[in-house]
Amino acid sequence: MTGTPAAIASAGLAAVIGAGGGLGAALLARLQQGSYARVLGLGRHAELRIDYLDESSIAAAAQAVAAVCRQASLELRLLVVATGFLHGEPGQPERSWANLDAAYLTHVFAINTLGPALVMKHFLPLLPRQGRCVAGFVSARVGSIGDNALGGWYGYRASKAALNQLVKTASIELTRRNRQSICVALHPGTVDTALSQPFAKTGLKVRPAQDAADDLLAVLGGLVPADTGCLVDYRNQKLPF
Repeated sequence: MTGTPAAIASAGLAAVIGAGGGLGAALLARLQQGSYARVLGLGRHAELRIDYLDESSIAAAAQAVAAVCRQASLELRLLVVATGFLHGEPGQPERSWANLDAAYLTHVFAINTLGPALVMKHFLPLLPRQGRCVAGFVSARVGSIGDNALGGWYGYRASKAALNQLVKTASIELTRRNRQSICVALHPGTVDTALSQPFAKTGLKVRPAQDAADDLLAVLGGLVPADTGCLVDYRNQKLPF
């Protein structure tokens, strides 16, 4: 699956949040090669700045996107949120309950759950009330409660599981506004980015960000309203919550 499929491309506007990350940058680049009239990248260091720890920045970014839509007579037809936190200065994923740490849990939930929730608050109202529109939130298979057979990674699993619930709930509200809307959680596989690099040596199958972006855009392009509210992987397989 390569390129931006015609099914998802339109004369509208596409926006990628998290465009400074490995996957987000690849998604942005692929969309810029497609047939959207305008493609915007948003992130902590982008011109349209978003900081998940500062709701005012999210609100301002949404207002800026709305202004672009008005000025160019476009509608926001695709929103992809490609953000996430697994490890860093705040801490590492837990191997055991003995490693649970309040500071790490607070940070991982702030980035993986609370930030996307605020994106829903400020950006989903920008989606049109008529016609096909898609919102995709990058989640993770390890956020699936039903698929959890290994344990560990308490904070990351729980924060992504909470994101999946937010997506499901938002999809219901979106359908009430627009019956052709689609809102899904996405599992991109293990992508070769800074997030996964420390764990690649453990035998995980790691894929280039460009391949992951192609696959996700192909999946998004093939979704129909009946798919809204699901957790979907890069092979277009629905995963259990």
